Amino acid sequence: MRTSSVSATSFGREPAWLSDLLARGPVVLDGAMGTELDARGVDTRNALWSALALTAAPDVVREVHADYLGAGARVITTNTYQATLPALIRSGEDDAGAREVIAAGVRLAKEAAHRFETEHPEEPVLVAGGLGPYGAYLADGSEYTGAYDIDIPEDPGFREVHLPRIEVLVGEGVDLFALETLPRLDEAQALLAMVKGLAPQAECWISFQVRSDGTRLADGTPLAEAAAWAAQEGMVVAVGINCVAPDVVGRALPVLRAATDKPLVAYPNAGEFYDPVTKSWRSAGEEGGLVELAPSWIAAGARLVGGCCRTRPAHIRELAHAVRM
Repeated sequence: MRTSSVSATSFGREPAWLSDLLARGPVVLDGAMGTELDARGVDTRNALWSALALTAAPDVVREVHADYLGAGARVITTNTYQATLPALIRSGEDDAGAREVIAAGVRLAKEAAHRFETEHPEEPVLVAGGLGPYGAYLADGSEYTGAYDIDIPEDPGFREVHLPRIEVLVGEGVDLFALETLPRLDEAQALLAMVKGLAPQAECWISFQVRSDGTRLADGTPLAEAAAWAAQEGMVVAVGINCVAPDVVGRALPVLRAATDKPLVAYPNAGEFYDPVTKSWRSAGEEGGLVELAPSWIAAGARLVGGCCRTRPAHIRELAHAVRM
């Protein structure tokens, strides 16, 4: 038996599940958090990135969630991608304070979802607990390469990055998780095992970081191998890729579809390149084409579509319109 999903449904409505929404058709995800925080005057150029705003600008975080819902997203992700216990402690929080910051990421998203569903009772909204990779904690761009020299899953530091965050998210009622921007299959496997151990009834999606040819994870593992593994995991309700250039999506989706019948996930960035030294993005010459390409992704099996870095509510509004046509 499944428990009720964390969403505005937790405030008295019938429970909704991502698998239920996916059965009805394509579902729109939100877009970037850090990009919007920057645009609204919140500095994210630090090791905590967007997670700093959970204490520095919580009202802005809530507003960003609300704006994505207003733009057409029906699944929003907590601002916890880079909110890990060791990173927050390194920034000056104690253990209890760090856990409270992570919890705030859930509460702000749930508040935005509750307000939206109060005004739009016919529209179910889901809140996913965002789990970024170990490389996000390192804050050196290694989520795009998988080049971190640790023993997964045995390294105590690896577990300390992931496990307390999952504990807090579960404690706040999250039972939908986004395991995202994962550059390595062994990390995806270890992270899913942690979620399963703490929330065995949860649902999740897994999205990988892949190379530009769309056939291999960032660390070189064949994408088909990763998708075949995810296909055997019952709590994984969708699998795909995120934070890649939009043109990479079209190359990766056929690889994923050949390996699994599960709904596919695609939420690329806007097609720019990330500089981990300056913690900034630079243009790749043209901006993405996310909205134009989305119908072809849906035709190829994508059922969860949205945006990642450098995408904004305007992109999601156009995307939602294209998806629902």
